[in-house]
Amino acid sequence: MTSHDPHPAQHLPAAGDASRRSAKSWPLSRKTIAIRAVALAVAGLAIYLLLPSLTRVLASWPRLRTLDQVWLAVALAAELASFTCTFALQRLALQTRQWFSVVTAGLSGNSVSGIVPGGAAAGAGLQFELLSHAGFDTDAAAGALTTFSLLEVGALLALPVVALPAVLAGTAVSPGLVRTALLGLGMFCLLAIAGALLLKTDRPLAAIGRAAQALRNRITRGRRPPLTGLDTRLLSERDTIRSVLGHNWWQALLLTVGRLGFDFGCLLAALRATGTHPQHALVLLAYAAANVIELVPVTPGGLGLVEASLTGLLVLAGVHAGDALLATLAYRLASYWLPLCAGPPAYLLYRHRYGRWHTRPGIENSAR
Repeated sequence: MTSHDPHPAQHLPAAGDASRRSAKSWPLSRKTIAIRAVALAVAGLAIYLLLPSLTRVLASWPRLRTLDQVWLAVALAAELASFTCTFALQRLALQTRQWFSVVTAGLSGNSVSGIVPGGAAAGAGLQFELLSHAGFDTDAAAGALTTFSLLEVGALLALPVVALPAVLAGTAVSPGLVRTALLGLGMFCLLAIAGALLLKTDRPLAAIGRAAQALRNRITRGRRPPLTGLDTRLLSERDTIRSVLGHNWWQALLLTVGRLGFDFGCLLAALRATGTHPQHALVLLAYAAANVIELVPVTPGGLGLVEASLTGLLVLAGVHAGDALLATLAYRLASYWLPLCAGPPAYLLYRHRYGRWHTRPGIENSAR
């Protein structure tokens, strides 16, 4: 976050508006079009290759009626609690008390991320755009939300540690689960080391900023205004983020654990709804492994990839193949399809309150 004000930014600086309008006036470059075309082709190929697994999962839709309705309701409630923790974490990152703009912007961005190939960037872009018109500083929002997203990724990669006591106690674990868990732990260690370096020292982050700035200016030379001062901006945002984490680290930790815990609880409830009673430690390893695989942005929202990997990993965790398929479908219904469907209504509600882009809300809107 660029702002050192302990209160949320109420409006965007005029210079930021001008630079954003100037950037939007430039047409898409051939390189950008080519990159998007390649992303679309890769996503299409991945979905095609994963289509048999995805079809098997989706073919189980009629069987949802056979699930225990009480446990299915528990799964939906757990996922709702997980999303609530996510939005609370974003409120903490943005240093605001309002819910409406955070929730509607988050759901809108999530829907774009879930339907567009390589949609994480597009979804984040829409979310930042909506937040800016709700009165937040876009640069601050980007820095804060990115930092807290990395915190969530770190917690996700550390999940195998939670299952370690059960493994050491002699629980039989599939070699596939062990290898994926070790991969996640290795990634967590690398992320922890990189995060510590970036938080404690200036040179690595400044060097990254200068390199990114030089690369961006070289790619967009003659087509967009040159970018300057990225290294200083990154250091300023890092200092503010470090200050926020220093004061609210325990809240961030609790909300991060809550987000993952409730999401995992949704999967456990989906499994119980099928009538199966697997070992929780093995399901946790399967859950962590599937989420590590989902970090690879091949298909929008991990469509096909999550279904195939989670179903197979649950089988490795000792769940019957038919129950694994049905539980995966119920879990994805709660964590992917329903939030995806909530995006358009959330966007319409946002537009109803804040109007079109040319109408900027006042301070009174930001305080709601």
